Amino acid sequence: MNVLEQQGVILPNTDIEVSPITYGAFAIGGWFWGGASKADGLEAIDTAIANGITTIDTAPIYGMGASESIVGEAIQGKRHQVQILTKFGMRWDLAKGDFFIDSEQNDGTPVKIYKYNGRDSIIAECEASLRRLNTDYIDLYQMHWPESVTPMDEILEALSELKQAGKIRAAGLCNSGVDLLKADTNGVIATNQVAYSMVNRSIEDELVPYCKDHQVGILAHTILHKGLLTGKIRPGHQFGEGDHRANNPMFKAGNHEKIVGFLDALHPLKEKWNCTLSQLVINWTIQQPGITSVLVGARDKHQMKDNARALEFKLDAEDIELIDGLLDGLKLEL
Repeated sequence: MNVLEQQGVILPNTDIEVSPITYGAFAIGGWFWGGASKADGLEAIDTAIANGITTIDTAPIYGMGASESIVGEAIQGKRHQVQILTKFGMRWDLAKGDFFIDSEQNDGTPVKIYKYNGRDSIIAECEASLRRLNTDYIDLYQMHWPESVTPMDEILEALSELKQAGKIRAAGLCNSGVDLLKADTNGVIATNQVAYSMVNRSIEDELVPYCKDHQVGILAHTILHKGLLTGKIRPGHQFGEGDHRANNPMFKAGNHEKIVGFLDALHPLKEKWNCTLSQLVINWTIQQPGITSVLVGARDKHQMKDNARALEFKLDAEDIELIDGLLDGLKLEL
């Protein structure tokens, strides 16, 4: 029996039930991850749905439309079974707002990416996402990043307009602090999607208490810390061309060795539950206070099956106390 799968969660102030694990469709878009196989992505999504992971998170910027298109193809005939989460506000085709980064499309074409959340852009992006996803509604539509040029009131009004039109069922933020949540005086925002992992727990100080007190769901992304917490990437690993993890401070000498030592200390729990490190980490994260659902990516069906097994057991209080004690002793240089 999938123990944690039975604990589907309703997003605050909505009637949308999401699975404890959300399939993160970033990597299957190819961009930022050194390429990807469409066929593998389609199989990964099929496998996720078959294993009770019915919530799928994507974004236009993930492969400049590639990830959304793959998701749209994968859910045909299954739309009633899934919850589609996508985003707006990362433009590679419009030079407006805050410049983000120089990058390139999957075919190598150079692009400049901007963060822009203006009303007209939100409306246009929503229509483009609906086309790529081949659906007439989005379950949760999220602002990908805050920026400095658009008033929050304008963003909230655009989201309310889309909800009233039936284009979206609910609205959320991503990568946002408490200040933006406080600006939402009418309860438009149901969720905030933020980075959170065993080695990145900064949201516990202010954001988690605020969201718990004000009924805002937290969708945790980067919970395996870009593959680091799987234990499969050992010190000295050489990343391929185009893989952004090569410059991540957690993969630098010193931090990487300390994290691997921490992971090795979890071996008794792996044996106790007959699970992998990834499954153990996912299970721990699902159980953290304030967390509504955790995003986990998978490039293919095999990774997806491996991730889904994290729903088949539940770490007990003693296990979590042991893990937290080890984390308290993990001192990293950031």
